[in-house]
Amino acid sequence: MKKLRTLLLLTLTLILTIIPLASCSADFELKNEALNPDEDGFDVNEDAALAPEAPADDEALAPETEKAEGDAIPESPFISTSETPISTFSADVDTASYSYFRKLVSQGTTLDNLKRLGASFRTEEFLNYFKYNATAPAEGELFGVTADVIKTPWNSDSVLMRLTLQAEDAIAYEGNNLVFLIDVSGSMNQADKLPLLKKSFGYLVEGLNANDVISIVTYSGKEEVVLTGCPGNEKERILGAINSLSAYGSTNGEAGLTKAYQLAEDYRIENGNNRIIMASDGDLNVGISSQSELIDYISQKKESKIYLSVLGFGTGNYRDSNMEALADNGNGVYYYIDGEGEAEKVLGSDLFSTLYTVAEDVKLQITFDPNAVSSYRLIGYENRRLTTEDFENDRKDAGDVGAGHQVTVFYELKLTETARTTEAWLKLAVRHKAPGEPTSKLNEYTIGAANFKQTPDDDLLFMLSLLETTMILHKTNAPASTLAAVLETLNSLDLSGHPDRAEFRALIARLA
Repeated sequence: MKKLRTLLLLTLTLILTIIPLASCSADFELKNEALNPDEDGFDVNEDAALAPEAPADDEALAPETEKAEGDAIPESPFISTSETPISTFSADVDTASYSYFRKLVSQGTTLDNLKRLGASFRTEEFLNYFKYNATAPAEGELFGVTADVIKTPWNSDSVLMRLTLQAEDAIAYEGNNLVFLIDVSGSMNQADKLPLLKKSFGYLVEGLNANDVISIVTYSGKEEVVLTGCPGNEKERILGAINSLSAYGSTNGEAGLTKAYQLAEDYRIENGNNRIIMASDGDLNVGISSQSELIDYISQKKESKIYLSVLGFGTGNYRDSNMEALADNGNGVYYYIDGEGEAEKVLGSDLFSTLYTVAEDVKLQITFDPNAVSSYRLIGYENRRLTTEDFENDRKDAGDVGAGHQVTVFYELKLTETARTTEAWLKLAVRHKAPGEPTSKLNEYTIGAANFKQTPDDDLLFMLSLLETTMILHKTNAPASTLAAVLETLNSLDLSGHPDRAEFRALIARLA
């Protein structure tokens, strides 16, 4: 008995000695984690990540801390038609720039600070955010084309030509094979990132059915497969997997992308919509971290005919250029989600356009007649320019267009004295591929004096307001105008029935 008692005492002493050591070890590790946050600057304590709290109003991220990612977009120069009569560029239906602008203005960002971020505000994405009256495609055609020519408000020596391509809005697919690739790194632990992301995907899940297949991959310091091959009608299961996510760790986008492409291939639906939808703030810091590496990697993967669309979230450390590079080179579309309203639009009411591609590698080429047009400049599409030879090269990548999408373009033209008597000023050629097809189709249209409008309608005046706003943000010399003048034009328009346009007017009023 005495030996047993001695043994018990020794055992108890040993246990009491070990337990404090183990507790100290755990405490020490946690303290070190708190003192040494991950590369995104956030504590990797998972308990805190499970219940992210929105900062108090007076502690909210100051929009002025948003990081500029390049110089302001320079004003495009006029090009002599006699020297270079052909202008070629890729279509673009991204809208991220506008909703990013809306987020910053709503947060109170000043005009000076917006100008500092000018490279993030792409003119074409402001134009293409809104819908306009446009000619529907003729029977058997993919695109309808609307062309208008009006006087330039800021230059009495030129005219503006507006082109809008309207894609067909009906297409048959066997089903959706979607992989949600979700960034759960520490930088996503903010109210306008992961919590908003969860609500956003809820709108998309509501539109799924039994023909759809859903997989979910998350990435932080490593990738993790959360759900595989789940039928789209099992909504509670999909939403449960999304809502269980928490943010912690660094950002290894490469590992997540690799796994997402693998799953998309595993569950491929022939004649279906095979697409990765990536949601992130774009702040990659492990694996692929440079834009050139991103482009190289995604460009190789797109040959698999798996589309990559991108949803951007948050401010402060947001990396717009990374997100644009991913979508542009992954044959997808780039949206920025600044709130639940935009989430419902992109993933709810506009879901058909978001998911279904009707035309791949859409290219536009304008051939000007020097007898009618002496010089021209393309407004916007700065990083979408192509060479003349690229137009007929079916191996050259270009933008993809979804069901019902519109592509709107503006040129500023200087006309010759004989332009009024010249029937055709230019020829518009459009090339596109049917989804999955290797060879492009060509359509051509003639535009000239018959397209001139003496008085612009409300659609055109609203577009002009968008053009002048982006020129002001880019600090160009093109418009002899101010935000006050833009607001005056907007106040003259009947915006009833156009809540999105009325919202833009409210943003300009706040900014002006």
